[in-house]
Amino acid sequence: MKRVKMFEYMGKELFRQFGLPVPLGKMVRSPEEAAAAAREIGAPVVVKSQVLSGKRGKAGGIKFADNPEEAKAATAELLGLTIQGLRVEALLVEEKLKIDKELYLSLTIDGAAKKPVLIASAQGGMEIEEVAAEHLVKMHIDPELGMQDFMARDVVRRMGIERTSPHSQELVTIIKTLYKILTEKDAELVEINPLVFSGDRVIAADAKVTIDEEALYRQPNLPQVAERTATEEAAHALGLSFVELDGDIGVMANGAGITMATLDTLTFYGGKPANFLDAGGGTGEEGTAKALELILSRNPKSIFINIFGGITRCDDVARAFASVKKKRGIPVPVVVRLVGTNQEEGRAILREVGIEAYDFMQEAAQKAVELAKS
Repeated sequence: MKRVKMFEYMGKELFRQFGLPVPLGKMVRSPEEAAAAAREIGAPVVVKSQVLSGKRGKAGGIKFADNPEEAKAATAELLGLTIQGLRVEALLVEEKLKIDKELYLSLTIDGAAKKPVLIASAQGGMEIEEVAAEHLVKMHIDPELGMQDFMARDVVRRMGIERTSPHSQELVTIIKTLYKILTEKDAELVEINPLVFSGDRVIAADAKVTIDEEALYRQPNLPQVAERTATEEAAHALGLSFVELDGDIGVMANGAGITMATLDTLTFYGGKPANFLDAGGGTGEEGTAKALELILSRNPKSIFINIFGGITRCDDVARAFASVKKKRGIPVPVVVRLVGTNQEEGRAILREVGIEAYDFMQEAAQKAVELAKS
């Protein structure tokens, strides 16, 4: 399923339309606009890079300013910065919040359960994967029933927020509103991280919203964002489906289904994929060689090529790999699973360059993870 992400400032505008509390803020595209925004909002402010990527703070994409001139200087420094391969072309200038406590709230679709699922934690402000399971609250929601008051109150209680807390009822309202956004706007993900207690206010300090692209015809008023990294643009020009991820194992497979299965299998064995690359549909020798170049541009620690040849011929893939290896060298270990059309011819070509292909995806994936870690 295809998804469309929103920039933070777009997500917060959507939140605002539904009555969710968000900081005072303004999107800017120049240092002069940032200075004007800081004067309008009132310093101190925070200047936040607007890219469709996480970990902006760690990448230096968020700065604080005590006055309009500092906001202007911060914006001049941030514009044009590259974060996770994405160029910063817009920023959000907003009020700097006094943060007493950070929480996490999200609603997404659980494909296996075929239901929305709410995930909440009293520990926000960090990657949700880093939060221990005992500190997470999960609740699946029956679409026929929706998010009821008693359910939201139960989530708040399980988060450790006392019912007598001045923030308790506001949290209930926020949870119900997030569910309303998810369902009315055909969202795949609605996330607030962190949701902060700031004095007597509860405020969405961040906003992440992802919409089901197939439902956009029902959402004509939603902004549509198309942003790719330079590598993703290069892949798109070649007719390849390529998405950059945060891991260190380069992945190439043929077909969206087998590529997703490859990513899941690597993750199951403790690996972290560096990309999604579907080189299927009879890509051919030249296209496969270019796909390998894209993977190498990500500087992976190992590469896993998983081919179940049908339209895509195993000997074409093997010949392309051998060509790249001979011409430019491949400085990282490579694991290949090669099964299907012209399988034996392909394996013979790989043996000539020192690669013995695997029969089974699981075994090959384990090896790729082992090599990346070593």
